[in-house]
Amino acid sequence: MANIQKRPNSKWRARYRDLDGKEHARHFERKIDAQRWIDEVTASLVTGQYVDPRSAKKPFKEYAEEWRAIQPHRPSTAKAVAQHLRCYVYPAWEKRALGAIKPGDVQSWVTSLTTTHGLAASTSRTVFNTVNAVFPAAVRDRMIPHNPCAEAKLPSVPRKKVVPLAVEQVRTLSEEIPARYTGLMLLGAATGLRPGELFGLQLRHVDLLHATVSVEQQIQQTAKHGVYVCPPKTDRSHRTVPLPRMAVDAMKAHLRDFPADGPEGWIFTAPQGGPVVYTHFMDGSWRPACAKAGIVKGTGHRAPRPPASLRQPADQARRVREDGLRAPRPHQRGHDAEHLHPPVARLRGTDPGRRRQGVRGPVRRCPATGRRSGVAAPPRADRSQLAADSVRTAKAAQPAPSQFRRPFAGRIRR
Repeated sequence: MANIQKRPNSKWRARYRDLDGKEHARHFERKIDAQRWIDEVTASLVTGQYVDPRSAKKPFKEYAEEWRAIQPHRPSTAKAVAQHLRCYVYPAWEKRALGAIKPGDVQSWVTSLTTTHGLAASTSRTVFNTVNAVFPAAVRDRMIPHNPCAEAKLPSVPRKKVVPLAVEQVRTLSEEIPARYTGLMLLGAATGLRPGELFGLQLRHVDLLHATVSVEQQIQQTAKHGVYVCPPKTDRSHRTVPLPRMAVDAMKAHLRDFPADGPEGWIFTAPQGGPVVYTHFMDGSWRPACAKAGIVKGTGHRAPRPPASLRQPADQARRVREDGLRAPRPHQRGHDAEHLHPPVARLRGTDPGRRRQGVRGPVRRCPATGRRSGVAAPPRADRSQLAADSVRTAKAAQPAPSQFRRPFAGRIRR
């Protein structure tokens, strides 16, 4: 219900009640301005786009903490979000109201992440994604009308190619790393599993008879160097990966030297028992072994995961066929790793270029009719001569004009 009344001081007061029954009022010098404001508010109420003006005055930190408390984040994600807000966002907008933060303020803050805080472009984008999750939630809660992060320009991330480990480097590294982690390193090199997926393998996940390993869970690290079991990173991470002979032999040797405690027992364990902790493994085993093997820092995707150096194209094609799996998509593996995976069309043998090279047999068309033929195609040098012979043969088989024109002419005269 809205109305406009003239006050004793010659001003016009416009009043309305929101969905909660609270009354709001504003004073105007002209009645037409009051009527325009009432019309806009009424339209927003009818269309469901109404935003309480007092909601936008809520401090950013107060709303962000309420938003963070109700999110179903994993422990590692919750820790990262809290760190981003505490270190980079609250110092700038701790006491600012939600409605007072404009797109220009967001753009200035994004630029300061690289210039003032010295963050890398990829880290700046990660911090921005945290803030960009808070403001859309405020829009859905009708706290603010628009998201100020909508058109912010982010720093470009330079493309860097992943340098996988060579076969000789993998062999050298398997000799330098502790014996209890040799099988883990070779299995990661042969399958390309993530470190958490390798740490989360139990005996029930490995089928050496059929040479497969099932990825059903992973191990993540908590804030105090503890671990917890959680599902894989994405829905596509649930998969069954074939094992080459090298990985099968490595797993047999590992289980012989470090047997698992039943089907639910961990395949790879820490020296003190229990599942492997990521930081302990990297600092105590992986990085020292890389230093002894002379491997440059940054090679091998920062973890025992150099799949393309050992996996052959035939193994990748087999992985595509089994369980409907496809080659990793660019947005899932990162554009810096596109050179490690051949296109799916070439793995399946459906690429026209591959068919011409003999993957599915040569494709030949008849020079005279243009139809496909199953006969092997002749060398390119002989195709012109074959086409000329086909044309001459077709002309010789045609009847002469006199053979079919004279009889018809005689019948017409009779």
